[in-house]
Amino acid sequence: MQRRLGVSDAVVIGLGSMIGAGIFAALGPAAGAAGSGLLLALALAAVVAYCNATSSARLAALHPESGGTYVYGRERLGDFWGHLAGWAFVVGKTASCAAMALTVGAYLWPGQERAVAVAAVVVLTAVNYAGVQKSVLLTRVIVSVVLAVLAAVTVAALTSSGTDTAPLHVGPDADVGGVLQAAGLLFFAFAGYARIATLGEEVRDPARTIPRAVPIALGLTLAVYALVAVAALKVLGPAGLADTAAPLSDAVRAAGADRLVPVVRVGAAVAALGSLLALILGVSRTTLAMARDRHLPHALAAVHPRFGVPHRAEVTVGVVVALLAATADVRGAIGFSSFGVLAYYAIANASAWTLAPDEGRPNRLVPIGGLAGCAVLAFALPLGSVVSGTAVLLLGAGVYALRKVRAGISRR
Repeated sequence: MQRRLGVSDAVVIGLGSMIGAGIFAALGPAAGAAGSGLLLALALAAVVAYCNATSSARLAALHPESGGTYVYGRERLGDFWGHLAGWAFVVGKTASCAAMALTVGAYLWPGQERAVAVAAVVVLTAVNYAGVQKSVLLTRVIVSVVLAVLAAVTVAALTSSGTDTAPLHVGPDADVGGVLQAAGLLFFAFAGYARIATLGEEVRDPARTIPRAVPIALGLTLAVYALVAVAALKVLGPAGLADTAAPLSDAVRAAGADRLVPVVRVGAAVAALGSLLALILGVSRTTLAMARDRHLPHALAAVHPRFGVPHRAEVTVGVVVALLAATADVRGAIGFSSFGVLAYYAIANASAWTLAPDEGRPNRLVPIGGLAGCAVLAFALPLGSVVSGTAVLLLGAGVYALRKVRAGISRR
């Protein structure tokens, strides 16, 4: 793998992963759970994300390899925990890829969602195949478009004569359970900083680049999300926000800026494309790392001699995502994916706890807070997400045990 990415490139990839389709859809379900406590939930999700990001950045600087927490768990906790982290990430995020592809189709061509979704997967897989610099260039364009759309929504809502500051106050409808569940749902939108860590073999001077890029990307994303959430709450209120499937479209309508609705639809489609691009990038790198250790077929560990990318892993991920998008309804995968991602980061924080002071160990409160936060938010998610997520982790543990048994038999 070739080290071509600098700090600004890594920040752009992180922004492209986080400022994606989640902000266009996640505010509604989160408001339904938290009510007037939505901003508290956003702050809680950001605190947990900060702990996770800090732990991940320190580990990525020490272990600058493709694979992210799969590598950290393997090196710091043992082979099983690395496998479980990689399994949770690959399975959960593959479903997320298909969900993002279908989101693109739903916004661009309602009624032909699947055809558009498959085409989007094919095109973005080809972009990733051509080299990570091509992916960064396209991500810069996508991030610029999405930020411009979100700025237009925020200005329209905040300058509307119908705005009201009352919805920003926490009322009696907000309870602890609802705020925790909303934070778990909103955490999905912050999880993209992992893409920076999974590109450990492709950044220049990883010990300096990754610890700088991760908090910058996370801080910028939090600022954008907070502004958008405040704007949407001021024109719709918690109840109105909870009742809509397209919160930002309805926010500009409530602000009297109907002309912006098509712009928001295009922005949502572009944001979903950005998320899909970054997701395919991250899943293929984790697949590469797991294939190197034979947790997945070893043939997927090949790196293209010209483009310097894990081409077989990228094509395989693209094919699986295209098949899912063409045949399955996985748009409800956010909760399931959130559970898997929270499990993934719980292992990252446990790995960071093992760092020695001379290895760049963060303050002990960071991994403790991150681990506890991940556990609480994971089990505060809707019951269906907890059950399906737990089942996937148990299946991953079973696959690991079967692999160990087969390896033991082959040695006899």
